[in-house]
Order: sequence, then structure tokens, then C-alpha cells
Amino acid sequence: MTVVSSPLAGRVIGLDAVPDPVFSGEMVGPGTAVDPVREPGEAVSPVDGVVVSLHPHAFVVVDDEGHGVLTHLGIDTVQLNGEGFELLVAKGDTVGRGQPVVRWNPAAIEAGGKSPVCPVIALEAVGNSLGEIVRDGEVAAGDALFNWK
Repeated sequence: MTVVSSPLAGRVIGLDAVPDPVFSGEMVGPGTAVDPVREPGEAVSPVDGVVVSLHPHAFVVVDDEGHGVLTHLGIDTVQLNGEGFELLVAKGDTVGRGQPVVRWNPAAIEAGGKSPVCPVIALEAVGNSLGEIVRDGEVAAGDALFNWK
């Protein structure tokens, strides 16, 4: 079983509250979302694994069980073309849970007209493979969001 932890501190809001139908409709996969604290900081890896996809606004880490977890930093942030994001690892790197992956400032994203809400998605999860999912409350980076069987 994989424990998926929060990549950042903030308030968990659940996918249904994400202002993007692709995420709120779980088209990418099930999971939850974090409305981050509005201060400069780092998004950390939610699991131990290998970085298989890395963009300034999003990254995927796959663990030893083959579970891929997408962390998407903000909504429509791909339109920023990397501005405001600093990559701290490279694609192919092995990372540990809690290791910083991207440095960013959610307040700057919001000031630029984008939502800083961060979906955390279990890619290719099927059926009831996720245990209880946290959908509300305050979290610190590293707090458990859900279990993946």
C-alpha cells in the first residue's frame, strides 16, 4: 500500500471544489486537492519514487509499486510557461517523500489571475483502490492525504 502525502501546506478542499472540470470531474484520476498557504515555498514529493514527468507547473512521481502521483501546481498554470516556478530536481531523479521538487509562490500565481489550488491525483487508479481520502481540513507538507492499495 502507498501512502500519498501532501506536497504542501494548506487547506484540503477535495477535487469537487477544484475550479477546473478536468480535475473536479476526476477525468485525470481520483485524489484530492490542497489550497496552499499564500507564501513562497516548495512543493515536495508526495511519495518515494522516480520523477517520470516534470514541468514547472506539474510533476509525476512513480513509486516502487508502480503508482504514479500527479501534483499539479495551480490551475491553468501551464499558460505561465514556467514563470514563477523553479525546478529543484530533474526528470529521472529518485526522490524521497518530502523532498523539495519545485519552488514557487502561490500568492504570485493568484496575483497573476490563476488559481493556486493544487490537485494531487492518483493516476490510473481503478475502482476502490484508494482508501479514505482527506477532503477538508488543514494539512502540513507530508501529512497523509490518502492510501492507495
